[in-house]
Amino acid sequence: MVMVVFFWILFFILFYTYMGYSILIAFIYVLKRAFRKDKVAISEENYEPEVCLFVTAFNEKDYVHQKVENSFSLEYPKQKIQYLWITDGSDDGTPELLKQYPEMEVYHLPERRGKIHAMNRGMQFVKAPIVIFSDTNTTLGKESIKEIVEQFNNPKVGCVAGEKRIVSKEKDAAAGAGEGLYWKYESWLKKMDAGVNSAVGGVGELFAIRKDLFQEVEPDTLLDDFIISLRIAQKGYKIAYTPNAYAEETASLNVKEELKRKIRIAAGGIQTLFRLKELMNPFKYGMLSWQYFSHKVLRWTISPISLFLLLVVNLVIVFNSGLWTEATWFTLFLYLQLFCYLLAFIGWYFENKQVRVKALFAPFYFVAINYASIAGIIRYLKGKQSVNWEKSKRA
Repeated sequence: MVMVVFFWILFFILFYTYMGYSILIAFIYVLKRAFRKDKVAISEENYEPEVCLFVTAFNEKDYVHQKVENSFSLEYPKQKIQYLWITDGSDDGTPELLKQYPEMEVYHLPERRGKIHAMNRGMQFVKAPIVIFSDTNTTLGKESIKEIVEQFNNPKVGCVAGEKRIVSKEKDAAAGAGEGLYWKYESWLKKMDAGVNSAVGGVGELFAIRKDLFQEVEPDTLLDDFIISLRIAQKGYKIAYTPNAYAEETASLNVKEELKRKIRIAAGGIQTLFRLKELMNPFKYGMLSWQYFSHKVLRWTISPISLFLLLVVNLVIVFNSGLWTEATWFTLFLYLQLFCYLLAFIGWYFENKQVRVKALFAPFYFVAINYASIAGIIRYLKGKQSVNWEKSKRA
């Protein structure tokens, strides 16, 4: 009886995390759009403030020209864009390449102390009221700045999250197929969150804030985008989401490279729970607490453990009851789980043999990222996660 109760608890956690919350937030989103009569408040007509395009880079010489040309191509008055690069620790010629472009403001220190230290240091050089953060290896959509600025015309918005898009290639490995599907789902969920109340954090590839709302972040911070954006939300501002402002990048080269990234993110997620523990108080933050818990906390903590425990508990129930050949719920669900893990194993096998069957990569990717979440928790608790990124190789 105890194992049956445990089974249903685990089952509910997983169902709620990956389906239930999505259904609920989408339902509220539809209701709110159907009955909302208020117009979005705007601060002024013809709103076109100065902006700072802020990029931190560590040994990114292979992407410098691509990023610079993309930055110059963005549709916004050039005289209103401050192009700011912080290149701490770069010793591959990145600062020298950037200095070929007089429009770029480049601030370099020879010592590498991590991305967040570079961001904290770089904020003193920002002259514009809006700061747009972007990664070096991403390409921004031409109207991204205009779309972001439009969101800031609402005085209640303190942060804007852009959309991350994975450039799909036919030759993509499991990482590419899985990562692409993941970000399509994540982008849809961000749209629902923002439409109901507020998006739950920005992504480092493209997000923007009001300069006056920035507060210096602890130098050992692993997920700067989450900490910066959610602390702004804690101040009572909304995190808007606009899919028309997007950053494109290629997928991780393979699952091994993707796991490096996911393990770090998972470790950062645990750190974030401690740094933003007040955000779990629904009496203070209301719906934002529910969104944060449902969208992030469960994925970072309980759900990955529940996924693997569910199989063990299901096996124990069937084994102890001798139900192997009977068509009960527990038996059928066990066989379903085993079949899904078989697909994941086949996906892993094909990945190693470089056979591209993308339909089998989704279950493999799902199992892999949940494993990465547990590995990230362990790494953080052991104090072994460095603040410096170990960059994942891209396709």
